[in-house]
Amino acid sequence: MILKLASIFFTMILVDNYVLSKFLGICPFLGVSKKVDTAIGMGFAVTFVMGLASAVCFLVNNFILIPLGLGYMQTVAFILVIASLVQFIEMFLQKAIPSLYTALGVYLPLITTNCAVLGVALTNVQNKYNFWQSVVCGFGTAFGYLIAIVILAGIRERNANNDVPTPFKGSPIVMITAALMAMAFFGFANLAI
Repeated sequence: MILKLASIFFTMILVDNYVLSKFLGICPFLGVSKKVDTAIGMGFAVTFVMGLASAVCFLVNNFILIPLGLGYMQTVAFILVIASLVQFIEMFLQKAIPSLYTALGVYLPLITTNCAVLGVALTNVQNKYNFWQSVVCGFGTAFGYLIAIVILAGIRERNANNDVPTPFKGSPIVMITAALMAMAFFGFANLAI
């Protein structure tokens, strides 16, 4: 059981990284990765939402939707769970860490529509994961997102001080950097257990 959970966790971080291999959650990934500290804050917010959403969506699906024959309502129910969790995080950050709340700006509410969060909840259902596998998959996916966004933010901070050719300044160099990161993470593909 522990080996299976570890396999799911590390596979979601390295092999099936949602941002770099499935290209889910790209909008906040590219938008919030200008500074490392903001990227870390966004990564932890996504980690909290994704981990908790995996657990709550598993419970909602297995104890409400399926027993009532409402399996076709999974997507709607999962979106409502995710929206509620994001609202909770938004209120918490606004009160507890206003500087991070301001820095994240519009990207914090975008977690609600972040397809990576919904994607992990649906992946858990499709793979027929039990509760603990769902939670580990959620946190593994979120940790992979955190790693990817922090790496991209670090590279973007360094690129700001480099002499980048004019046609590549701004979005083009960010897209090239993200593509190179995706190719680098592709090297972990043979590690899947």
